[in-house]
Amino acid sequence: MSARNPVAEADVMIEQVILVDECDRELGISEKLQAHRAGALHRAFSIFIFDADKRLLLQKRAQTKYHSAGLWSNTTCGHPRPGERTEAAAHRRLREEMRFDCALRPAFQFLYRAELTGGLIEHEYDHVFVGDFNGEPVPDRAEVEDWRWVRMDELKRDLQQRPEAYSYWLRIALAQREW
Repeated sequence: MSARNPVAEADVMIEQVILVDECDRELGISEKLQAHRAGALHRAFSIFIFDADKRLLLQKRAQTKYHSAGLWSNTTCGHPRPGERTEAAAHRRLREEMRFDCALRPAFQFLYRAELTGGLIEHEYDHVFVGDFNGEPVPDRAEVEDWRWVRMDELKRDLQQRPEAYSYWLRIALAQREW
């Protein structure tokens, strides 16, 4: 993390995440930034959108993100809010970040922990959703710096050559199954 962004951090502190155990059972809630500073296990989701040519829609995270800024990642990711179903949260974030929505299907789940720059820790029980879309996203520039469609073989090659250009959770999710 380069310079701290107090505006982005203020927005993050308002957001709450759902704390869970290793079986995804709810334990309570926490402010989002506090959970990432403490490394508290919380519920998250990742969305992978493919087009008719089986290309994955990647996004480059905006420089204003409080962690993993400027890294390439899956189409959208986020956290359900207290009382919000995970799939409903996935649709909400897809609309907020990429400005479209489509049918999503649950694919798999995984748990991971990663120490990030700035003293932050991602410790998430991640629900992965997959969907199909054949249009052009019009992403929110406050969330997404850039986007591109990529073939999986090309992405895997680039991940081997430049892993530091990609979000940690994307690398883990891609290793979980054959895409």
